Amino acid sequence: MYFWVGTIIFVITLAVIIIRPRRISEALAAAAGAGLLVLLGYVHPANAIEAIYSQWNLYGFFLGLMIVSAIAEEAGVFEMLATSAGRWARGSSLRLYLAVFAIGAVITAFLTNDATALILTPVVYALVSRLRLPVLPFMFACTFIADSASFLLPVSNPVNVLVMDSFGGGGLGTFLRYLLLPSLFCIVFNTGLFVWLFRRDLRHAYNPQDLLPFKPDHPHYFRFILISLGLIAAAYVAASALQMPLSFIALSGAALLLTGSAWYRHLDFAKLRKEISWSLFIFVTGMFLIIKAVENLGITVAFGNALLHLAGNNPFRTVLLVAGGSALGSNLINNLPMALVMVSALTKIGITQANLHLVYATILGADLGPNLTTVGSLATMLWLLILRRKGLDISSLEYFKLGLMVVPLLIVVGSLLIWLGI
Repeated sequence: MYFWVGTIIFVITLAVIIIRPRRISEALAAAAGAGLLVLLGYVHPANAIEAIYSQWNLYGFFLGLMIVSAIAEEAGVFEMLATSAGRWARGSSLRLYLAVFAIGAVITAFLTNDATALILTPVVYALVSRLRLPVLPFMFACTFIADSASFLLPVSNPVNVLVMDSFGGGGLGTFLRYLLLPSLFCIVFNTGLFVWLFRRDLRHAYNPQDLLPFKPDHPHYFRFILISLGLIAAAYVAASALQMPLSFIALSGAALLLTGSAWYRHLDFAKLRKEISWSLFIFVTGMFLIIKAVENLGITVAFGNALLHLAGNNPFRTVLLVAGGSALGSNLINNLPMALVMVSALTKIGITQANLHLVYATILGADLGPNLTTVGSLATMLWLLILRRKGLDISSLEYFKLGLMVVPLLIVVGSLLIWLGI
């Protein structure tokens, strides 16, 4: 009875998070479910505090990233990128489309997939609307590249930070050994497929003269922001190579931009506070405790053992099952809680140098898998909310049809490339 009550609370909490009856926020649902599980003794309060404290690096990374992204957006960095892309394309919607994919990949690589969805989407929407081009192909480009490029670097997705923190992962060199080729393949394939699918829409031309030249209101401040972002990006790569906590870089970068903004008198704390998604911290904390309770019930170890049993002694099948299971679970319960489930399952199995590839298979599935449905990742959910505010309602079926053309094949090919890297 004890087991089934805990399991039912877990399932109901996830259902409320996904369905959002009466528009209940994900953060409130996660906090309520976690509080109930702690209250009923599924997680001891001391263990709860320990579980939250152990994820300090992820919390710091989230906070620093949000501040950096908000200040960069306010300074006009992303508007400058979009305008430059429009001028570079010289009236060709196809060239502009390729530029959006390229910019999305770069932003995702250094500022995470959430930043791409949250910041690039409205900027590109405004750009293509001004140029009177079909909007949907460009909007789909923004969300799909946000996930397809989210395993270029450890910093490209909070899930990467979460998983790498749990297992170490061997640093930047090992990360690139397993995931660089899969990431590049996914980006190229996704871009090429969408160019073919939307080929009719991409035949339209536009007048480059319709683009207003980008002129920052305060050139010295804008230059400072650009230089700072370059330094932060380089520091991210260096920290990944040296296996330093990425929160140090994110928070140091945020401090640098905050100091510069104050110096140039562009710091608006009230506005900045609104740009930070404080509810995300509540959601993440609630999910940590919920997965801890599930772990205490023995569900995650059973799940991990089931994966190993299905895989047998076949390394490729093991990689494919872990990546595929992470991808499927991400679309059922969102990729962040699914990553927590996989971390717990792999921890119980025991990760050594011999099976380190399972860590990267988990990252592949949890990063790429959410491209299948609109509830798979926070980045996609943010993208969907932005489009609804613009009056665009993307059906789940329409998104699923596109995802079905992309995700299954890329999971298989990505798993193959990880297996070849063993």
